[in-house]
Amino acid sequence: MENSNNKAAESFKITGNWATQSKELKGKFSQLTDEDLKFEPGKENDLLKRVETRLNKKREEVINIIKKGQPKTV
Repeated sequence: MENSNNKAAESFKITGNWATQSKELKGKFSQLTDEDLKFEPGKENDLLKRVETRLNKKREEVINIIKKGQPKTV
């Protein structure tokens, strides 16, 4: 069962306009910096690690927080 959670985390992708999403995250979590939210395509894991550390949250929590701000795909 644990493998399916890890697989979801590993395949996490940023969708939509990251500039807008990162501004919203900074509004909700004032401790986040521009450097924390710097995103390069293909380096989602780096972004997640920085946000995890800054917010002191688990990876799954950070993924859920970010997913809430992403556009819904059909």
